[in-house]
Amino acid sequence: MGANNVEDGGEKVEEGLGNRGKMSTFADGRPRLNVGANRCRGEPMVLTLWGFTPVTARAEQRSIFLAMGPNLTEKPAGYKKNEKREGVFELVKLMSKAEKRNFKLYATRLGCNEGAKFLLLFDCFDTLEQYDEAKVLALCPSISKQQLPNLKAHLYKQILTSLRMLGVQHSSLLEIREQVDFVKILFDKGLYVEAQKLLAKVEKRAVELEQLPAILDIVELQRQLKVLCYSSEMTQAADVTAKATAVISEQLASIAALSRLSVQCYALHQNLGFARSQKDLDRLNNYFKPRIEAYEGREMNFTERFYFYQAKAWYHYICHKTALSYRYALKWVAHFNTKPEMKELMYDSYMRGYAQVLDGMFLMNKYSAFTRTLEEFEKESLTIGRLNDNAEMISQGILFTGQLNKCLMAGTYKEGLWIAKNIDSYLKRYGDRLTLHEKMPLYYKVASLYFGDGNYAKCIENLAYIIAVKDRNIRRDLQCYARMLNLMALYDAGLDFNIDYQIRSTYSFIVKMKDMTEMKAELLSFFKSFGNLNAMDFKRELKVLHERLKPYENHPYERRTFYYIDLLSWLESKISGRSMGEIVRARFEQSQRQETNKPTNKKWLHRLFGI
Repeated sequence: MGANNVEDGGEKVEEGLGNRGKMSTFADGRPRLNVGANRCRGEPMVLTLWGFTPVTARAEQRSIFLAMGPNLTEKPAGYKKNEKREGVFELVKLMSKAEKRNFKLYATRLGCNEGAKFLLLFDCFDTLEQYDEAKVLALCPSISKQQLPNLKAHLYKQILTSLRMLGVQHSSLLEIREQVDFVKILFDKGLYVEAQKLLAKVEKRAVELEQLPAILDIVELQRQLKVLCYSSEMTQAADVTAKATAVISEQLASIAALSRLSVQCYALHQNLGFARSQKDLDRLNNYFKPRIEAYEGREMNFTERFYFYQAKAWYHYICHKTALSYRYALKWVAHFNTKPEMKELMYDSYMRGYAQVLDGMFLMNKYSAFTRTLEEFEKESLTIGRLNDNAEMISQGILFTGQLNKCLMAGTYKEGLWIAKNIDSYLKRYGDRLTLHEKMPLYYKVASLYFGDGNYAKCIENLAYIIAVKDRNIRRDLQCYARMLNLMALYDAGLDFNIDYQIRSTYSFIVKMKDMTEMKAELLSFFKSFGNLNAMDFKRELKVLHERLKPYENHPYERRTFYYIDLLSWLESKISGRSMGEIVRARFEQSQRQETNKPTNKKWLHRLFGI
């Protein structure tokens, strides 16, 4: 037939296929897949982006397709197929050089431990990249398969003991617990005077740091020591102990109730996202509002007030009251500045408060304050992130999220691509320890960055990790919006060969999640009809859709869609023919000019947060 193969990304098509075999386009000029092409004789055919094509062109077109879409065989960063999880092995791999050296000194403090089998096992684990029992037994011939479980348990205990001894020097909480143990030892030895002296010191430190469980142990030890003193003090000691125990128990009950409210709000957001309807808002107000407000005006200690601020911040956040959530997040962080020594004990809560402040500024589009706060947190992370591996992991995750949000606010998508590469390394390093709740927002933010930059292949690739999540109770909001953003990316990339199936699948999923809203219905209806529109009708429908969606920016709960997808900027880019980055940057520059000319009273920010 003398057909010419597809060349240069589809600029040429096979002759003899007729109109159905040629590349067609949408109303906006994007290439459209034709699947009804006539088959050519003489060569086997394969379905590609441009129709049915001879196998001789398959390799070239496959490379083009992979450049436009995700490699579905690629696994997420940090993924390891069929890797057996072994706690002691993972602990060894996470130890620093200093910790390993300290363990060796601790384990060999007795000469008889030289060459002990658990030390051989430690060295073996240190050299392996992945746990493999067969390799372990091969590298340690003196260890039998029957001995291995007991040796692993013994090694685990020895490492933890070594790390605890090393951590006491840097952790006030471990130091308090160690001192309480020393008091018990002195008491058992009958050294009551020495025990009382040490107990007085540790009590003062425990009260300063509000370690109520430790204080309960201290009060009980004080009672036991008083009983051994003069008989005239026994009754008085019992009364004092009873009163102290009652006060501490009341505080613990209050902390438990407030922390429960805080955890409930946080868990609700992690499962569902923001309130989806008026029905959700009513339920939230009926359950959380009276329970949280019951603590208004009460005298609280540091821990109680922290959980109170945290619960208020999360409650208002879910209810779309961003300004109130932001205000309580500021109080949350500023609360730690009143007692800096608590930052070390509650470092994760302190840093997550910073993350909540940054998120509030992002949603309210406070770019200048956001940038200053992100710089402040970056300085803080240099200190707090050094406490331990967990603190470093949390601080890096918050920094990456903040940097991504900064690029999304300013429309500097291309400048932010280096962040995506660093996040990939971050996920490879901590992928096994990060939960889906922590990884999914990062994947979604990176996908949004690539979408704004026009790199739809990388956008679809990152969204695929969210869409592949099987548990529908984890971040339902992200799972729904990931499918919608995926539709938009497929549309812009011209990968529409199964767009009808994708639309039906997305619609079905959102309905199943009970998250179908007017905005989602409008957008899905548009996608369903755009294939039949000509150029003039297409632009007109885009303008109509933009006019319909614009009022939702101030809707009580429909506006949450704009938190996830910048639909208006996307529509404006299609209408005007400019890139999405140009649209967002122009709006950003205009808002910055308005912010510069607008006088603001920032005294309350200085009082609360020091910015």
